[in-house]
Order: sequence, then C-alpha cells, then structure tokens
Amino acid sequence: MKEETIVVALGGNAILQPGQKGTVQEQMENVNTACGHLTEIISSGKYRVVITHGNGPQVGNILLQNEAASSLVPVMPLDVCGAATQGTMGYMIQQTLANRLRVADLKHNITTVVTQVIVDENDPAFKKPTKPVGPFYSKEEAQQLRQERGWVIVKDSGRGYRRVVPSPKPLKIQESRIINDMLDSGEIVIAVGGGGIPVVREKDRSLRGIEAVIDKDLAAEQLSKDIHAEVFMVLTDVEQVMLNYGKEDQVGIAQMTVAEAENYLREGQFGEGSMKPKVEAGVNFIKAGGGKMIITALNKASKALEGKAGTIIIP
Repeated sequence: MKEETIVVALGGNAILQPGQKGTVQEQMENVNTACGHLTEIISSGKYRVVITHGNGPQVGNILLQNEAASSLVPVMPLDVCGAATQGTMGYMIQQTLANRLRVADLKHNITTVVTQVIVDENDPAFKKPTKPVGPFYSKEEAQQLRQERGWVIVKDSGRGYRRVVPSPKPLKIQESRIINDMLDSGEIVIAVGGGGIPVVREKDRSLRGIEAVIDKDLAAEQLSKDIHAEVFMVLTDVEQVMLNYGKEDQVGIAQMTVAEAENYLREGQFGEGSMKPKVEAGVNFIKAGGGKMIITALNKASKALEGKAGTIIIP
C-alpha cells in the first residue's frame, strides 16, 4: 500500500504547558510525551510524516533576552529570532523522536528544515499590524521604542504597552521541493516551525526577511498544499471542534463539510486566536484538493486517523 503524506501540526502545549517556566528540561519532557504519540502514527507504516510546531513562548523569551542584553549585544530582528527557534525546537523534537523510534526498532532518519515562507509585502496586514509579540512596556518605554525603532506599540488590556507586528498570509513554502525530496528518500521532516520565517521576493528574485509573524496553522496548511499531502492534522488542547464553545449547550463536531465549516465561520462560532484559524486552514486545504483534515487533541491523534476521535473536515 502506498504511503500517504501527512502534515502533523503540533500545538504549543506539546512543547510548553501553561504555567511552566520554559526550562529546557520542561520542554524536553513535553516533547518526549508528544513524540510518543507521533511514534504511534509512524509505527503504522501508512504515512510519510512532516511535523510542524508553534514557537510563541520561545520567541517571546528570545525577545525578552534581546531587551535585557540590548546594551551589550545587538538586538536581533524578529525573522532571525524565528529562525533561531526553528533550530532549537527542531533539535529537541528530532533528537527525542529519534530516541523513541530507536527503542521501537523503527527507522529514524529525521531532519529539521529551517523554512522560509514567502509573503506579499503589499499584504494588507502590513498596514495594520495586529499580532502581539515580546514583553510589556511602560508608557515611557513604548514612546521611546516607537521613536528609536519605528515599532507599532499599542496599549494591552491595562497590562502595559506591547509591540504588534503584521501577520500576512503565506503564499509559498520556499523549501517545499527540498522537503518532498527528503520524504522521497525516507526522511521524517520537521519544517515551518512557528509559521516559518516570513520573506518577500524582490524584483531580482532574491529573498529578504521581513519582521512579521505568520499564523502557524495557515503556514502548515500552505506546506500541506505545496507538498501535495493527503492528510493535514492539527493537534491542539481539545479533542473536538465545538459549537457554542464554553456555553451550556456546547456540542462537539465529529465531521463537517467545507460548506458547513464556512457557515459556522460566518456565524462567528470559533475563537479568533484559537480555533478559527485552524478551521480556516482546514477549509483551504480541502478546497485545494486535500484529502482529509483533522483537528484533535495530541493524545487522540492515532484514534482520529482511524476515524474514532477528533473533528474531520471533508469536501
């Protein structure tokens, strides 16, 4: 039986749990748990596997380090900080997963690809930055940073002032051909970490990094399309997508068509920064010819692939 290509998007809780300090030990322990579930998928022998992951807390920590050491070393731009997390988090996942697979006597060729994602410099998001990043500042600090660095900084719910950056739509995964070649040669690939590094294409065809944050679910969806994956799975902290989430009449959705999903999106059923981009990514993937999109909890991944858990979006 021909192996299907699956893109598995790990949620942030797979690497850093709420309330944790973010030590390497904590993150490695969380990754070890996640890799146990990934091993179940790989051991089935049915899939060529690509893994993506979030990086919000990790980039936030790098930005804090930037500010704390700004008088000693040059501040690194956001695209470089994102690239750094792809390397460090890819290292944690590929080492831990290889150890898991070795114990299970399974092949374990795993590679992290530091991935660039092409965006449009004229994307409307660049005119209206909305994605908060980094630490909170006082009013005086915010004013100074606006003047010195040209940042857009907004007041944040009484907690202080915070930088916001654009969140443009991904257009193409620059390394998609390389990732496909790796899959063809039997590699397990870790890619598009944290939504990838946002880059723009210049008139001379060269690439240039740009300060922005791409939604990780939309980037994983773009990767799924670019490598012609049959299955796209987003692993989050709930087993199913819910209607009327948080209300007395909330109900889980086992399956929904693209048309039903689009109707729920119009009704505003899904949270802006949580479930909405995941459902939107699923709709886009299926519309582009994808076979199956699944949203579920990390510990339900294998059952969801068997149709026994999670939410499945179909044409």
